[in-house]
Amino acid sequence: MNNTVKRSLSGICFLAIVLVGLLFNKFLFAALFLFMMIGMMVEFYTMTMGKSYPVSQVVAIVTGAFLFSLAFASRAGYLPGRMISLAIVPLIVLMTLSLYAKDKSEFDKFSNLYTGFVYISLPLTLSNFIVFNREGEFSGILMLSFFCIIWASDIGAYCFGLLFGKNGRKLFPSVSPKKSWAGFWGGFIMAVAVGIILGLTGMLDFPIVHCAVLAALMDIAGVYGDLFESQWKRVHDLKDSGSIIPGHGGLLDRFDSTIFAIPIGTIYLLIAGLL
Repeated sequence: MNNTVKRSLSGICFLAIVLVGLLFNKFLFAALFLFMMIGMMVEFYTMTMGKSYPVSQVVAIVTGAFLFSLAFASRAGYLPGRMISLAIVPLIVLMTLSLYAKDKSEFDKFSNLYTGFVYISLPLTLSNFIVFNREGEFSGILMLSFFCIIWASDIGAYCFGLLFGKNGRKLFPSVSPKKSWAGFWGGFIMAVAVGIILGLTGMLDFPIVHCAVLAALMDIAGVYGDLFESQWKRVHDLKDSGSIIPGHGGLLDRFDSTIFAIPIGTIYLLIAGLL
């Protein structure tokens, strides 16, 4: 099958899965984001640790999933908010396990366990503050708007980079030689434009100036998220983090921008008093 066709078909399937997870009910949302989280943590640990300390890898993934589940149950009204503190228990277990590792020759790899937790689990856990309001009512529209901004940034960066960036100044050549400043500005313009459109259509129920600022901040955060993941792949000499999405690579490849953009968007809305 032609690679372009493969990418297009898998992209459509991927989009459909995201839409189902965000627009139908809270449990499909939880299933979608837990799948994303677990998949990305597996890819990250495979990339950085290989087969070293497999039990601790599993405990780290369970710790991330447990934190997300507690936040979900709290925001949905099933548990009091203070119960989120229970997530520290498996994290302490994870750190304690390092003491019992018989082979300490690769002990420094334990730091990757904590990095994966902070890098992937914490940002995705914040998504619960986006899809639930203070009364515990679920709506995936705001999160879908987040994705629209991120996707617009990716499309704008790709198109502008392809048209104007081949011979132009590179954005971060030591990490990602193909990314250009033309692509950056193309993505920035597209993201802000889509943010304003979402505000005008009511999908983003905020003043237009906040829609524009939100989109701008998420775009910049997304660019750094992309570069951060590229740095890890470059260090470990990998092209893709995985192969779960035909023609696209791994989940971490597809959600690298999202991991940085979601928490920045959430923090901005909380500080601005819009959540």
